[in-house]
This record gives sequence, C-alpha cells and structure tokens, in this order.
Amino acid sequence: MSITSRSLLAAAVTLSLAAGANPALAGEKCAGTKVHSVAVAKTATSDIVDTAVAAGSFKTLAAALKAAGLVDTLKGKGPFTVFAPTDEAFAKLPEGTVEALLKDKDKLTAILTYHVVPGAVKAADVVKLDSAKTVQGQSVSIDATDGVKINDAKVVKADIVCSNGVIHVIDTVLLPK
Repeated sequence: MSITSRSLLAAAVTLSLAAGANPALAGEKCAGTKVHSVAVAKTATSDIVDTAVAAGSFKTLAAALKAAGLVDTLKGKGPFTVFAPTDEAFAKLPEGTVEALLKDKDKLTAILTYHVVPGAVKAADVVKLDSAKTVQGQSVSIDATDGVKINDAKVVKADIVCSNGVIHVIDTVLLPK
C-alpha cells in the first residue's frame, strides 16, 4: 500500500469515526453519497455548491447563484457558512418574486450574500450567538431558544460539512432590511 493510499485510508477511517460520533453527520447526504466510511473522504472534496446541487432540493438556489455570478465564489477556498433555503422556501415567496430577482443581479446578489457568513460556523457555535454578520454586510439574528432560527427562518438540518465550509438548511428565504 502506497503512502498516498495509506493516507487516504487513514483519513477515511478518521472521518468515518467522526461521522459516527456526530449524530448531526450520521447518515447525512453530502455530494449525493451517504456519509459513512469511505464516502466521507469524498465529502472532504465536495464544495458547498456541488453538495447543494447533488442534494436535489436546492435547484432554485443553484439557479440564483449562477444568475448572480456567485458559483465560483462559493466553490472557492472559504470557509463559508451558508444558510441554504430549500426550493420549498423559495416557493413561499410571492408569485413572480424569484423570476424578478433572477433579472435583477444586484438585488439577487444582496439577498444571496445575506445567506452567507464568513468562516465555518457549526451548530454548536451558532447556538452560542445572538447574531452574525453576513458577507452582504448586515447581520442576521440568531435565536436558539426553541430550535434554531435565523431571523424568521427555522434551521431544519444543520452541519452539512463540505470541503470549504458548512451548510445549514433553512425553511425560509432571508431578506435583508
């Protein structure tokens, strides 16, 4: 076995043990693969965008990131924390809103960057905060008294770990003031 193979095997075993010890990661899908044993090694190379696309429930978010020209940024080194609204969250917006935003790159960019916080902020850290400054410049409020809410959005799945940060899935699109 080569050093590279041993290193990859060791990383896979280490990540496998970490996933098993962390219930937030156990069974989580990242890049379309269940997180366990060797599949976790794949997670380390799946960035935020690839992970969101592979999940299949972020089609609107992916289209919006592309329209705003933010795909390359969120595929970059990071780390980033993304509060990712599902397709159902976008569907809650008034009819025609998504279509209008896709045509207004500046407004769309402001809304999308309002969903991103610099650094990899995991759930254990989020619950200790009452706000976080977004890449857009404004802060989001954080309430962890009954589950976790970011402004009025409920975090429905936390700590989807990617190679360049972490995704927390939310049920409502965040709109800056």
